[in-house]
Amino acid sequence: MASSRTISYFLVLMVLSIFSFSEAREILVGSNTDAWKIPSSDSESLNRWAEGSRFQIGDSLVWKYDAQKDSVLQVTKQDYATCNISSPIAKYKDGSTKVKLDRSGPLYFISGASGHCEKGQKLIVVVLSARHGLTGISPAPSPMEYDGPAVAPTSSGTSLRGGLMVILGGLVGMVLF
Repeated sequence: MASSRTISYFLVLMVLSIFSFSEAREILVGSNTDAWKIPSSDSESLNRWAEGSRFQIGDSLVWKYDAQKDSVLQVTKQDYATCNISSPIAKYKDGSTKVKLDRSGPLYFISGASGHCEKGQKLIVVVLSARHGLTGISPAPSPMEYDGPAVAPTSSGTSLRGGLMVILGGLVGMVLF
């Protein structure tokens, strides 16, 4: 009897740990509601913010801005570099934009307001592949892949959740035996 209950607890823990690793997040760009603007200094650059963040497939980026004055354009690497607003991949102008990150690699965003991109209102995010997201290991992308900022590895909640699952499993095991 105890062995079937142990197996049941083990299976429940396995299912819970699988779901904890695949948790998608909504990430507010720049970590505040007024971040989508022309930066007043390099330290306010959204690329600086992105360097310290980890983005994974399934996450969503959220922009908050005045829809009467600005927009968000997803563009190619070339259009990002030249601040070309004439042929975006996607254009968002609702003031509360949510973009789901559905592939790995760099994604490029610029302001749709005339002259804002040239003054630094732009963003590159590097989305990690699913394989790296599941293992908790995030190697820095090769500088040869793109000319954007390097992404510094950061700790994520997955290692904490994984550790909590191991502790919980140990406690359940001690109670059953």
